Amino acid sequence: MELIVTVLAEDRPGVIESVAEVVARHHGSWQESRMAQLAGSFAGIIAVRVAPDAAEALSQELRGMRGTVVHIAEGDAVVPATQRHTLQVVANDRPGIVAEVAAALAGMGVNVAELATAVEPASMSGGTVFRARLELGLSGQQPIERVIAGLEGLSDDLMIDVVDG
Repeated sequence: MELIVTVLAEDRPGVIESVAEVVARHHGSWQESRMAQLAGSFAGIIAVRVAPDAAEALSQELRGMRGTVVHIAEGDAVVPATQRHTLQVVANDRPGIVAEVAAALAGMGVNVAELATAVEPASMSGGTVFRARLELGLSGQQPIERVIAGLEGLSDDLMIDVVDG
């Protein structure tokens, strides 16, 4: 069975090691993960494959880790077939920009498989620039050109680059 484990802890050395040791102790297989340090915290999401008879013990031990908040959900190893595209979005930063982009994508029926965002100083204007990298899953009826046009229509300053060609 597959478990989706989310971890939140104060950033410190050894967080990943502690989680990995618990997974290994229960003969779990660490399948895939995304982890990052954000604002002094460590956050991660991990897909773990484990025998059904070991899942409860693994879950209990992970949830009992000191100084760490852990949430566990059962995953679904079946992933629908989609066309994958990676886009980079750049715009002047403003409140609500993530909500605007997310609403536009949801309105087009686009599945966001991965999202990474950052805000950084703008080199010329003295303001800030919003950057996002999105991995999208599109059905055969969703041309990437339509998605790009829909996002670019949000504002005049929003620029889209297709990373995957």
